[in-house]
Amino acid sequence: MSRLEQVKSRVYELQCLAPMAKQLPKLLPGMPFGVSGVLDQRVAADPNSLALAFGDERYTWRDLDRRANQYARFFQSRGIGQGDVVALLMDNRPDFVFIFYGLVKLRAVASLINTNLSGATLTHAVNVCKPKAVLVGSEHAAALREVVPTLNGLSGRLWFHSERDNDETPAELEGINEALAQQSDARPIGLTQPNTSDTVCFIYTSGTTGLPKAAVITNRRWLAGAYLFGLSMMQATQRDIIYLPLPLYHSNACMIGLGSSLVTGAGIALRRKFSASQFWADVRKYDASIFIYIGELCRYLLNAPKTADERNHRLRLATGNGLRPDIWEAFQRRFGVPLIREFYAATEGNAPIFNFEGRPGLLGRLRPGQVLVACDEATGEIKRDKKGLCIECAAGGKGILLIHINPLFSFDGYVDQKASAGKVVTDVFRRGDRYFNSGDLLQVHDDRWVSFADRIGDTFRWKGENVSTNEVAEVLNGAKGVLETNVYGVSVPGADGKAGMASISAGDDFDIAALGKYVTSKLPAYQRPYFVRLQQEGGIRVTGTFKHQKVAYRDEGYDPKKVQGPLYFLDGDRYVPLDDKLFSRLQSGELRV
Repeated sequence: MSRLEQVKSRVYELQCLAPMAKQLPKLLPGMPFGVSGVLDQRVAADPNSLALAFGDERYTWRDLDRRANQYARFFQSRGIGQGDVVALLMDNRPDFVFIFYGLVKLRAVASLINTNLSGATLTHAVNVCKPKAVLVGSEHAAALREVVPTLNGLSGRLWFHSERDNDETPAELEGINEALAQQSDARPIGLTQPNTSDTVCFIYTSGTTGLPKAAVITNRRWLAGAYLFGLSMMQATQRDIIYLPLPLYHSNACMIGLGSSLVTGAGIALRRKFSASQFWADVRKYDASIFIYIGELCRYLLNAPKTADERNHRLRLATGNGLRPDIWEAFQRRFGVPLIREFYAATEGNAPIFNFEGRPGLLGRLRPGQVLVACDEATGEIKRDKKGLCIECAAGGKGILLIHINPLFSFDGYVDQKASAGKVVTDVFRRGDRYFNSGDLLQVHDDRWVSFADRIGDTFRWKGENVSTNEVAEVLNGAKGVLETNVYGVSVPGADGKAGMASISAGDDFDIAALGKYVTSKLPAYQRPYFVRLQQEGGIRVTGTFKHQKVAYRDEGYDPKKVQGPLYFLDGDRYVPLDDKLFSRLQSGELRV
């Protein structure tokens, strides 16, 4: 990129950011401003405009506000007020949105529980937020009932919302539909002025490497994301419809989706769960112009059979994070989406990175306060110089992303203060400074543009070399018949480090013999997956937001007794079936990797 191109690029970025920058004075800590106030303004300005579509249901901003008022009055009648936490376990549906805004009006806190959780993990997610009550949709009542005895101090405050008239209320839970219907839809009395420092909700990390952590989302953080995406990334207006098939318990849907709609007046087309087969029909049905992606969603669409609707749409923009470089341009070509704006952000992070220009494979340009520092790529341990300070990566280098914590870009942390402290790095470039540790390994390019390298902890060491699971997966995804790949490291007796293993979702044209030749020709010895498992029905295990789950795969390893489905070992340049006899030879050290 020439110097002139760099200047033009930076000017364009500033132009995109300008609308959001105008909102910053309202978002300073302690200001009398919040989500509920923005909702009041939206209802006053656009009472009859579309706010929410779901199936055949349509709600204007006035409709949405009135339904939120009913929930707010119900919560008031049950003693819920400022600062009280209500855990919400519900699928994407209109009542989720009404409940969220109803709690916002009261300055209460919605703890948005991942609907895929069950057992001990669900117990942890509920108990860690110390809720005054739990509200569960009938679709997830069974999961909640299983953990009722393990929930702390919630007797009599387990509320059940029936989605259908014929849903029976379980004995341990209290049905609220009748009480809710009796509430007025007028604005509740006794509401107080919101504050930018109020907590709006708790949004949980994905829990791919441990128990989910509840990130604290304040009015300030929620609205900063809303303005940043609604005004700058999407440049949305009332003429736009944002298609939202992502779960509302996740930040991309709650902050970016609902938030962008609220601050711009764009409508939301909500789907209960993502469906690759129904995606383009939905886009046409709702006349959507923007959609938000995450993780492997775009790959699922690319792997799906062609449909008549996939280019017959008015989508002008896709925005999200986690779009792999190997499918970026192919996705745009096939589906005719003119612009993709990728970003990098963490729910609990304090400053995202944006690729306004739609440059394939890149996250965006580092801005002041964002820096990559040298680290051990396998462990994430940050390297320091003789003075005890961090070492910034030069162009071409890989490092862990740190983001300066200051009054403008604060780190609100998690409900668990110990977990919050673990994400802060001090004495980075001078004594006493504080930076948020993203836990992600990025690579810096010319003019401070960066690309994703790997998640610290996913990188592993083999044969004295660091192996990026993300890099290996991208290569494997180019093999014939490979639809999706999850790469991780597994321990081998008698060997230092971890050997590569790949869990592969394959199509009908996949050939394991061809994969062996492909791997040995495309990857150096230390990067090759020595173990491969082919997925059966259901495909690769992912979280509710399409992030690959690695922990269970690592635990199962390459043991034929634990792995269901075909399992292979790389013997030279060919993959051979891995049975109990071969497993025993590997475990005894008779056969070396």
